[in-house]
Amino acid sequence: MNTLAIMKRILRQFRRDKRSLALMLVAPLLVLTLMWLVLDSGDYKPELAVVDMPAEFTEMVKEQGAVVTEMNDDEAISALAEQQIDAVINWKESQPKVTLEGSDPSASGAVHQVLQQALNEMNPQAAEMEPDIEYYYGSEDLQLFDHVGPVLIGFFVFFFVFIVGGVSFLRERTQGTLERSLSTPIKRWEIVLGYLGGFGLFTILQSIIIASYSIYVLDIFMAGSFWYVLLVTFLLALTALSLGTLLSAFANNEFQMIQFIPLVIVPQVFFSGLFNLDTMEPWLRAIGKVMPLTYGAEALRDIMIRGAALEDFMIPVTILFCFAVMFTCLNIVALKKHRRL
Repeated sequence: MNTLAIMKRILRQFRRDKRSLALMLVAPLLVLTLMWLVLDSGDYKPELAVVDMPAEFTEMVKEQGAVVTEMNDDEAISALAEQQIDAVINWKESQPKVTLEGSDPSASGAVHQVLQQALNEMNPQAAEMEPDIEYYYGSEDLQLFDHVGPVLIGFFVFFFVFIVGGVSFLRERTQGTLERSLSTPIKRWEIVLGYLGGFGLFTILQSIIIASYSIYVLDIFMAGSFWYVLLVTFLLALTALSLGTLLSAFANNEFQMIQFIPLVIVPQVFFSGLFNLDTMEPWLRAIGKVMPLTYGAEALRDIMIRGAALEDFMIPVTILFCFAVMFTCLNIVALKKHRRL
């Protein structure tokens, strides 16, 4: 009988907590749908630029499903540097010379497969021909973990700061600390900046530890400046902190704060670069444009794999900063529900 009474009490709690009940039913469907949309995409078709290639070989490459564009040397190298194509193929001394973009091992593998199949069909004896391969970014030693490593660094910084910052700010409110602060003449913006500054010191430490461990202990491929990595991870942490504190204003307990994870964190994973977005429909790729982790992961990959200078990843960094400012301003507005100044 005691067991039955406890069961009834739990069921009544769920009936009163409509948000928890809806999340248990809707969130799994949302995540499964996203996984289906992302993972059920078509095969990747490499985009190639050909320079002075025999027409027969160019047609063979097209038949393998590659997207082929004829360019001159300057146009091809420029497109390669801007990640508009996956490789440049020149025909020199009766064999192809390939310059791979190199930052994505899966794309490099697709180019190599298309090239080898084209050589086989063009001439059965060409199967023994080894094309001359160079890498514009990265190297032949670049592994899958080196490719996804920058994304994982950004994700773990974002995820843990979001949780710790949101739950900590929620406790400040539920334990009455925030209400006591609001009873003083202090301004709302001073409270928000104070909390963000206090938690921000710990996010700097966390960013240093995660980035240092990943690069110097796990030996993730690193072509750029470590200080640029710290800059991006700190901006990611600041964005996650301001977003976490903002959403904590709409939660009444830690359990409700955790409920935001499948709605806020999980979708960002699918559009951060862990999966190849080029195989998705354009409308689906557009979803990633409104997610902070997309820009953080893009900047980290530019720095760590492509060795980008500051001006090369200024756009995603600026967008990340704008996200942080927007969430901070919304935090100030959200405090109106506790006190109007």
